Amino acid sequence: MTMKSDSSKSPEPLPRLLSTIQSPVDLKKLHRSDLPELAQEIRDVLISRLSVTGGHLGPNLGVVELSIALHYVFDSPTDKFTFDVSHQGYVHKMLTGRASEIHTIRTHDGLNGYLLRTESEHDCYGAGHAGTAVSAALGMASARDLAGKDFDVVAVAGDAAFTCGITLEALNNITDTTKKFIVVLNDNEWSIDKNVGALARHFNGLQTSATYSSVRSKTADIVEKFGGMGARKLAHKLEQGAKNLLAPSVLFEKFGIRYFGPIDGHNIGILVDTFEYLRDQDEPVVLHIITEKGRGYTPALDNPGKFHGLGAYKIEDGSTAAASLPTFSEIFGRKLTNFAKKDPKITAITAAMPGGTKLDIFKDELNERYFDVGIAEEHAALFACGQACESFRPFLTIYSTFMQRAYDMIIHDMALQSLPVRLCMDRAGLSGDDGPTHHGLFDIGYLRVVPGIIHMQPKDEDEFVDMLWTMANYDDGPTAIRYPRGAGVGAKVKDEPALLTIGEAELIQEGTDVCLIGLGHLFELAVEAKDKLEAQGYSVCLINPRWIKPLDAKLITEKAAQCKVVCTFEDHVLPNGFGASIIELLSDADIPTKVERIGWPDAFVEHGKVDILREIHGITAENAIQLVSKHLG
Repeated sequence: MTMKSDSSKSPEPLPRLLSTIQSPVDLKKLHRSDLPELAQEIRDVLISRLSVTGGHLGPNLGVVELSIALHYVFDSPTDKFTFDVSHQGYVHKMLTGRASEIHTIRTHDGLNGYLLRTESEHDCYGAGHAGTAVSAALGMASARDLAGKDFDVVAVAGDAAFTCGITLEALNNITDTTKKFIVVLNDNEWSIDKNVGALARHFNGLQTSATYSSVRSKTADIVEKFGGMGARKLAHKLEQGAKNLLAPSVLFEKFGIRYFGPIDGHNIGILVDTFEYLRDQDEPVVLHIITEKGRGYTPALDNPGKFHGLGAYKIEDGSTAAASLPTFSEIFGRKLTNFAKKDPKITAITAAMPGGTKLDIFKDELNERYFDVGIAEEHAALFACGQACESFRPFLTIYSTFMQRAYDMIIHDMALQSLPVRLCMDRAGLSGDDGPTHHGLFDIGYLRVVPGIIHMQPKDEDEFVDMLWTMANYDDGPTAIRYPRGAGVGAKVKDEPALLTIGEAELIQEGTDVCLIGLGHLFELAVEAKDKLEAQGYSVCLINPRWIKPLDAKLITEKAAQCKVVCTFEDHVLPNGFGASIIELLSDADIPTKVERIGWPDAFVEHGKVDILREIHGITAENAIQLVSKHLG
């Protein structure tokens, strides 16, 4: 596979063993004694290549031996592997003919940071959200059985995925669906941040127990000593013994699924032996493996949260370049914490994302009012509704792309009951390198149709804090705010926030030729277009709308009627987006002024640097000028 990429650095040649692997067939030609060396080569390449592009280093370092063992025993693409979330799929990519392209990971026209069905026949299922692997794999197994075929299906899910309701729903359905099915529970105590909840405590208590450590060590020693089929059976008996001693199997066997483990997820010999044994079983099984997130790289072991996913870093110490401006997330975490210190009714809720949303600031200073529910967005939304029923002021902080999972609760529980839950949607708009599974390009469309909800987006950091303060003081129903990944424009945040009038836009400048309406962080593009149009002699009206719902109908219709053309700017798909709401508004008011729109197409936008993707898709001031010029004579 050859791809062009925006990554300019020329990689060094691949090491000895890895350079020979163009497909899993080549991997199977290696002697088992070569596999530990291959694992080290893969780790070295990952650490080196990702230091330039960034990426999900920690999760992939933790699944090197697991990925090798899967491809050594099973036959992809005939046999199917589903990876929960799939950000830990880099090693799988390297073993399926993409090692020479790993330096392009997450760059435009390079390898995607997640699995994509369109990228390789070995990627049988794409993902970017948690909880999908077991359900999708079970669907494949049922289709296999219906078609009378005979291939293996393996679902690989981290322990955090077992806090996700979808995974538990799938476990409940396995024995009624198929007899031949393998689930790998990759237990490393982490999702993006430290795992929480009863299941996480159960797994953590198991892997840290002295009894387990002793049994696992003895098992490894005996398997390595004897080898062969006899060792496989012995290993199985010993692991069953460990299971009986520690009783973690109860959880799975209540679902009718046979449990094996826990075993060392970094011992390739044991993994290969175990997979060869499990491949021949005619019953659903769970294999519980213990791994280290960041294995083989000290900075990643010392800071698993940071190295879950990061940008470029220095290999020698893992350090990253300091940001020149605070991010919206950092401002959010700091200001919400300050608000909560003055208002004992404010609470903060996240779904396994304290670091990414910067609610870790709130957690450190007001832990009794901080709630991490794990990867369970639906539960998080209902949990927030319950707090709101008791006159608390919950701020539910979830990435825009993940808030989609709680959509039913937003309609049925928040809006229908007018409960004042505050939806704080981080990473709204394009999420760049992470690609289509993580772009927050749909929340305007899915929220603006909900009766009674208030939705807003700030043009800069100061307005952002004003909006948060306004949300904190609004108790008549649900509110939502969308804000982008990364930093803003460097606007100074005043000492005391101001309460904004809901539904009142900000008129920046009067004009009679063109009316530019720039939503959120794309307001800067509207300013750039204004300056260029004025240089051509046009009179330009400029509006900061602030409110997605309710719109400032009076101001927008008045100014649109005075101009020859309106142009809207939004970091969102155009269908059912902010610009579409302006078209509806003017149509309903019988105002014939033409509306041109700058926004993303009706498509799943690819991954890459934001500036590259904006240029490709016309999210520029120049494109706006071209569009409006058609109406200016």
